[in-house]
Amino acid sequence: MKKTQKMEQTVILSIESSCDETAAAVTVNGRQVLSNVIYSQIDLHTIYGGVVPEIASRKHIEKINQVIRKALSDAGQTLDTIDAVAVTYGPGLVGALLVGVAEAKAIAYAKHLPLIGVHHIKGHVCANYIEYPELEPPFLCLVASGGHTHLVRVDDHTHYTVIGRTRDDAAGEAYDKIARAIGLGYPGGPKVEKAAHDGDAHAFEFPRAKIDENPYDFSFSGVKSAVLNTINSYKMKGMEIDDKFRNDVAASFQQSVIDSMCERVVMAMDEFQMDKFAMAGGVASNQTLRAALKEAVESKGGTFYCPKPILCTDNAAMIGAAGYYEYLNGKRDGLDLNAVPGLKLE
Repeated sequence: MKKTQKMEQTVILSIESSCDETAAAVTVNGRQVLSNVIYSQIDLHTIYGGVVPEIASRKHIEKINQVIRKALSDAGQTLDTIDAVAVTYGPGLVGALLVGVAEAKAIAYAKHLPLIGVHHIKGHVCANYIEYPELEPPFLCLVASGGHTHLVRVDDHTHYTVIGRTRDDAAGEAYDKIARAIGLGYPGGPKVEKAAHDGDAHAFEFPRAKIDENPYDFSFSGVKSAVLNTINSYKMKGMEIDDKFRNDVAASFQQSVIDSMCERVVMAMDEFQMDKFAMAGGVASNQTLRAALKEAVESKGGTFYCPKPILCTDNAAMIGAAGYYEYLNGKRDGLDLNAVPGLKLE
């Protein structure tokens, strides 16, 4: 594989709009963040119990220029001092992605700048380079978010090998569905984790799915169904769905997810002889999960990496980090770059 060579002071403006965060950042050499501006739409979507794509797209259009102007101002840069523009082009919500891609193309065209389309999942992985400037491939990484659950081997800065992926629900999606089912609302991840703190993780023994064809693949639909069946059973018996029940369900569900992830992490470290393991994505903000994975990795003599929460959720600094290495590797996109909502990580 081609090795990338570091260039002096490459300043990249990056844009992220794959879901419900409008974000822009200015980074230097993929690891130094000069600015990282995020406009979150979470309050807009909470009343609907999840992200409404049309609302997300419209709000991106309203906010993207403001966010970019602030990112440049905070960084002490202008469009004339930028070396390249990086943008998430997939996967994600198609309307939301199109706003960011169109903006990036316009800037690149107007200022005669290189345009780099960035894979959203690669961006999450590269958030670790910002948090840990000393981290270098190869290493293993678990990417867990609302739309994705991937276990990957990072072979070098731009080449990844997918070891396992979810067969159905992503981990974050499962958290949202369970939160809705037990009446906690949206967003589900932090609310389930908070409830789980006061619950018994062994009150219910929910399943830990295993996939015969690939032991590294994930499946969360079984545990989701088991939780829903438990709730329905309680209701049919006329039992009260009180705070204790919610907390116990949340804790038991979360323990199932943690056990599934830790098992695969330890297995992968053994098989691939890796002593560096990273985590990324919105679900990586879960402190209970982080602590469990750290313990599992360190029990194997490995080093655990995980960015601070602001770099785990969708942000543009991570896109700048990924874009930098794609830029060094010679990737350049034309003005025909399009949004690819179902973009796979190959």
